[in-house]
Amino acid sequence: MAACHERMTRTLILLERIGAHVAAQGCDTQARDAAKDVLRYFTIAAPLHHQDEELHVFPRLREEGNGELADRLLTDHREMETLWAAIVPDLEAVRDGSLPNGTLADARERWQTFATLHRHHIDAEDHDAYPSASAATPDTALRVMGEEMAGRRRA
Repeated sequence: MAACHERMTRTLILLERIGAHVAAQGCDTQARDAAKDVLRYFTIAAPLHHQDEELHVFPRLREEGNGELADRLLTDHREMETLWAAIVPDLEAVRDGSLPNGTLADARERWQTFATLHRHHIDAEDHDAYPSASAATPDTALRVMGEEMAGRRRA
């Protein structure tokens, strides 16, 4: 999970850099390639990561009496999905080299909101959710969870 958060954080930084790059250079090859990378990560990897958490981490939190934290993190996931749906057309336009004039400022604001929510969410998981859930989970169960997560990514 920590490795996923590192990759997610790098991809959020890339998302924010796209805005600055497009403002200075337009939708050039570098911007288009970066938009493709962000689209791919948050369309494929991030949903699998959220699924892993919802299947393995949040139930453990509830078992340990941290249901409010699990509920808040689940609410974050749904909000992230909504924000992502609004960002996809922006990034597709950058990828295609056709971001309409005058829309970059609004797009960057959406991207920043998305990135900020993720950063707060990652912090809560890394400092509160994961330590609590992993402390309550036997090593054998952690290995099984890891195998299940890897299997979903191979499917």
